[in-house]
Amino acid sequence: MKKNMGTIDRILRLAFVVVIAILYFTDAITGTWAIILLILSGVFLITSILGVCPLYMPFGISTRKKS
Repeated sequence: MKKNMGTIDRILRLAFVVVIAILYFTDAITGTWAIILLILSGVFLITSILGVCPLYMPFGISTRKKS
Protein backbone atom coordinates (compact mmCIF):
# COMPACT_ATOMS: atom_id res chain seq x y z
CA MET A 1 0.00 0.00 0.00
CA LYS A 2 1.27 3.42 -0.96
CA LYS A 3 1.59 5.94 1.85
CA ASN A 4 -0.90 8.78 1.48
CA MET A 5 -0.71 10.64 4.79
CA GLY A 6 1.48 13.66 5.40
CA THR A 7 3.24 14.57 8.63
CA ILE A 8 0.67 17.14 9.78
CA ASP A 9 -2.18 14.69 9.14
CA ARG A 10 -0.42 12.03 11.19
CA ILE A 11 0.38 14.42 14.06
CA LEU A 12 -3.23 15.64 14.25
CA ARG A 13 -4.50 12.07 14.41
CA LEU A 14 -2.02 11.18 17.15
CA ALA A 15 -3.04 14.30 19.09
CA PHE A 16 -6.67 13.15 18.84
CA VAL A 17 -5.67 9.74 20.20
CA VAL A 18 -3.86 11.31 23.16
CA VAL A 19 -6.79 13.62 24.00
CA ILE A 20 -9.33 10.79 23.88
CA ALA A 21 -7.08 8.56 26.00
CA ILE A 22 -6.73 11.29 28.63
CA LEU A 23 -10.48 11.94 28.65
CA TYR A 24 -11.23 8.24 28.96
CA PHE A 25 -8.77 7.52 31.77
CA THR A 26 -9.94 10.57 33.75
CA ASP A 27 -13.56 9.41 33.35
CA ALA A 28 -14.51 12.57 31.47
CA ILE A 29 -16.12 10.37 28.79
CA THR A 30 -17.97 7.16 29.59
CA GLY A 31 -20.50 4.79 28.17
CA THR A 32 -21.27 4.32 24.50
CA TRP A 33 -19.53 7.53 23.41
CA ALA A 34 -16.35 6.42 25.13
CA ILE A 35 -16.40 3.09 23.30
CA ILE A 36 -17.05 4.75 19.93
CA LEU A 37 -14.26 7.29 20.47
CA LEU A 38 -11.83 4.61 21.65
CA ILE A 39 -12.48 2.55 18.50
CA LEU A 40 -11.99 5.64 16.34
CA SER A 41 -8.80 6.42 18.25
CA GLY A 42 -7.53 2.90 17.59
CA VAL A 43 -8.14 3.34 13.86
CA PHE A 44 -6.41 6.74 13.93
CA LEU A 45 -3.45 5.25 15.80
CA ILE A 46 -3.01 2.43 13.30
CA THR A 47 -3.36 4.67 10.25
CA SER A 48 -0.91 7.19 11.75
CA ILE A 49 1.70 4.53 12.40
CA LEU A 50 1.33 3.00 8.94
CA GLY A 51 0.98 6.34 7.13
CA VAL A 52 -1.89 4.96 5.06
CA CYS A 53 -5.56 5.94 5.24
CA PRO A 54 -7.75 3.47 3.33
CA LEU A 55 -10.56 6.02 3.03
CA TYR A 56 -8.30 8.37 1.07
CA MET A 57 -7.59 5.78 -1.63
CA PRO A 58 -10.95 5.65 -3.48
CA PHE A 59 -11.01 9.44 -3.68
CA GLY A 60 -7.37 9.79 -4.70
CA ILE A 61 -6.61 12.00 -1.69
CA SER A 62 -3.05 12.33 -0.45
CA THR A 63 -1.78 14.72 2.20
CA ARG A 64 1.85 13.76 1.54
CA LYS A 65 4.13 16.27 -0.10
CA LYS A 66 5.03 15.40 -3.66
CA SER A 67 8.69 14.46 -3.93
